[in-house]
Parts: sequence; structure tokens; C-alpha cells
Amino acid sequence: MTNLKWKAVLIVATVLICAYGIIGVPKSKDELVANWSSNIRLGLDLRGGSLLVLQVQVQDAFKSEANTLIERLKEEMGKQGIAYASMDHSDPLTLADADKIEMRIKGVPADKTPAFRTLAADVAANWILTPLNSTDYQLKMKPTEALRLKEDTVERAMTTIESRINGLGLAESSVQRRGGAGAEAEILISLPGLDDPARVKSILQTAALLELYEVKDGPFPKMEDALAKNGGVLPLNTKLMRSVPRAGDQGNEGWYLVARTPVITGRDLRDARPAQDEMGRWETSFVLSQDAKGRFGRFTEANVGQRLAIALDNQIRSAPTIQSRIEDQGRITGASSQQDASDLALVLRAGSLPAGVVYLQEQTVGPSLGADSIRQGLIAGLVGLVVVILIMLGYYRTSGVNATVALVMNAILLIGVLAYLKAVLTLPGIAGIILLIGMAVDSNVLIFERIREELRSGKATMSAIDTGFAKAWWTIVDTHVATVVSCAFLFMFGTPAVRGFAVTLVIGLVANIFTSVYVSRALFQFEMSGKGANPTLSIGI
Repeated sequence: MTNLKWKAVLIVATVLICAYGIIGVPKSKDELVANWSSNIRLGLDLRGGSLLVLQVQVQDAFKSEANTLIERLKEEMGKQGIAYASMDHSDPLTLADADKIEMRIKGVPADKTPAFRTLAADVAANWILTPLNSTDYQLKMKPTEALRLKEDTVERAMTTIESRINGLGLAESSVQRRGGAGAEAEILISLPGLDDPARVKSILQTAALLELYEVKDGPFPKMEDALAKNGGVLPLNTKLMRSVPRAGDQGNEGWYLVARTPVITGRDLRDARPAQDEMGRWETSFVLSQDAKGRFGRFTEANVGQRLAIALDNQIRSAPTIQSRIEDQGRITGASSQQDASDLALVLRAGSLPAGVVYLQEQTVGPSLGADSIRQGLIAGLVGLVVVILIMLGYYRTSGVNATVALVMNAILLIGVLAYLKAVLTLPGIAGIILLIGMAVDSNVLIFERIREELRSGKATMSAIDTGFAKAWWTIVDTHVATVVSCAFLFMFGTPAVRGFAVTLVIGLVANIFTSVYVSRALFQFEMSGKGANPTLSIGI
């Protein structure tokens, strides 16, 4: 009897814990509804929102890698006195051509060949050096390194996009690789409840590459003016960058001659926030990391009176004059509104994308369609539940109550675990719940039929119950494990909707083992405990 009391305590405690996760401790009907809405997270197909498919332009990362290598080669070859006529790389335009990028170094003196080969082996260890003739060479990226760069670029893009989405407060969103043929470097983004897709698309597509450069000269009205002043050839280690006018200004576009290497980049940022200047115009202020703080302080102290160009995505936003030593703070002007300043701060905090992205597909689901799906799904589930309960009560009589209690508990446990895990309930998830009704009944039918066989063989009631549950146990486990394995593959390779189905089904299967075996057996024991020494079971023979 003591054992039955502990079983009752465990069952009641489990139900109460799950119920608390679903609705909390509501003090009114309105609070109950509010707790339900906040604890049960609805997916895109139920709540409405947007589904975006974008492709990472991996070829941009290959170009950047080649540009970085060219700069390193030029610097090292200059130090070692190795001359060359030209150095450039191919320009892959599509994702399929990204790993075919190659570099060409022409005009290396024949007597410098050994030194150049040694240098290339050291600086370009991930590239394959092939001589074209006695003075010209070709570099191609190793296949293993190209594959690593592709995967790393997509993973970094996903991480950055996820950080930006989380910064917008879209907690139920999901970012994952898109599977299937022809989906290379494609990312699938689910944004439930999104009411401004245009803004989110703009934020996700912004590269947000922040760089601070030392200004050598300018501004010039035209690029040609800057070249003409320098005799048509730019000074060593410099480059031209275009400036854009700040919001509301006209005619301030121009060109600046800046140092080729930035003093500070976006990777040196610690924080970024929207702010207002003395005139009330919106801007974005940023704070540098401890490591960059000292470096930036030394640079500004040595260049008081000179200009510093603040560039975003290779366009100069402003070029203020350094008035005094600056250590860890700066600001980017030109925002047209508070939202623009906030969005720029968000993407700067999340970091820059390793490559550009393009949108391939956008789908929008209205909230009314989601409400219809919920209503129809609930109707289907309730109808199926009622029919199953009637059949179980009619066929197994009073023992069918055990199956009914197990079904109700199964639903409570499933929804409670979803609430605690903050899982997202989708339309396929509702389908999984309806499927679980049939699977739960199937387990109970299997147990009841085993018990009936034992009773027909002449065993006592309690012995028949124990034997029936023991024989049905491994059959139930085998079928559930096979289904769980199938759900694991669905979760790994499926879309967000399919993953929702898999998660719901796995949780329901675990709950079903607990309710159909442990709870149902305890109910039989409770029923038999009050019927004397030779109880009868209303399961029929």
C-alpha cells in the first residue's frame, strides 16, 4: 500500500509540474490566457510571419582571401627585394566558380626564383604554386582549404545573422542551412510574428564593415582630380575611397586619399549605441575594446590636427579632424532617424558578414491563416480523441478509463515539456500530437490484449496484470525506439516545420511510455487494491 501512495505522489507531482509550466498559477481568466500565450510558442505557420531564403556569396570571401594574400606577398617581397611586374587574381562571379579562383604573379626575376618559392611556401601555405614559365607563376587554393573556407564563411554568416535577429527580439526565429540539391550556401530563416520584413531584410543584408583610416589628402570633387594631383599614380600604400553625404546634406559627395591599412576595424568594437549630437541629429556611437583602445589612443595623439576617415562598407561616412587624443570612443554620423541609428548599432554589435548575401525567396504567412490552422487542428484532435475514448470505453468497459486517463496525461506532459523547453509549436507539431493519440491507444490496446490472454489461460487477476505489462513492455520499447531514430533523421535533415514535427513526436513518445506503462499499471493496482483477495477485472474475456 505504501508503494501505491508513492506512485500516486509521483504521478500527481508530475502533472502539477507540467501544468505549472503551461499556465503557471493564474489568478484570473485573463492571466490564464496570457500565461498560455507566453508559454506556448507558436511557429511561423500558426502565428504568421515571414520565411526568407538567402544565399551567401561565398565568392566574396575567396576574393577577400586573395586580396589579403596579395598584400602580404607585396609587403614580404618588398622587404626581401624581390621584384615583380604585376600581381592580380581572377574574379569569380558565381558561387560555382568561387573555388576556382587563381592568382598570377608576373615578372619575377629568374635569379630570385629560389627566394620567391621559399617566400610563397611560407606566406601562401594554403595555395598551390605552379610555374608558368621562368618568370611567371600561378597560385591556386588547395581543395581542402577551399572547402574549409566555404563552410567557415557560411557558418560565420549564419552566426552573424542569428545575432542580428536576436538583437531585434525575434526570439522564436530560426536560422539553419537549407538542405536539398542545388541549395549550396543557402540559409533558411523563419521569422514568426514579423511585421516589418523590409527592415529585417535590410539589416540582414548590410555587411556593416566598419574601418577607420588615416586621411592623406582630400576631399576631391572627382576621382580624376585626386589622380591628377598625384601624377596619375597613387602614392605607395594608399587608396581612394568615396565619401557619401550625411542625411539632409546635398553636394558633399567626394573622394579621399587614405592609408591602405585601417587603424581600427569593426572587430575592435566592444559596443555600439544610437545617440544624438548637439543639433539633435541621430548618430551611432561606438566603444572600442581594451586592446584597440591603446592603439587608437597612440594614433590620435600622434596625428592631432589631421583627419580621420570613418568608413562603413567601403564608403566614408565622415572625416572629422582629430582635436586631441581619443582612446575608446567614436561616432558615425549620417543617420536619417533613430531607427537607422539603432539598426546600424545593432549590425555593428553583431559583427560584419564575411560575404555578401542575396535573397532568393520570401514567403509571408498571415495570422488569419495561422488561426484557421490552429482551429482546424484542435477540432481534428478533439474529434479523434472523443472517438478513441468512446471505442475504448465500449470495448474494454471500465478498464477503458485507464486508457483515457493515460491519453489526457500524455497530452499534459507533452505540452508541459514543450513549454519548459521553449520549443516552437508548428502545424506539423499539431499533426504529431494527433498521431500520438493513435500511438498511445495502440500501446494500451497491446497491454490490454496481453492481460486478456493471461486471464483466458486461467491466471489470477493480479498475476495476469503483471504478466501482461511485462510481456508488452519490450514490444512497446522496440516500436518507440524505431520511431525515435526516424525522428532523429527528420530533425537533422528536415526544414523547421519538419523538425517541429520530430521534436513533438519524440517528446510524446517518451511521455507515452510513462503514461501507458507506469501510470496505467498504477491505475490497475489502485482499482484492484479495493476489491478484496480475488478481484475481478472489467476487461472482458
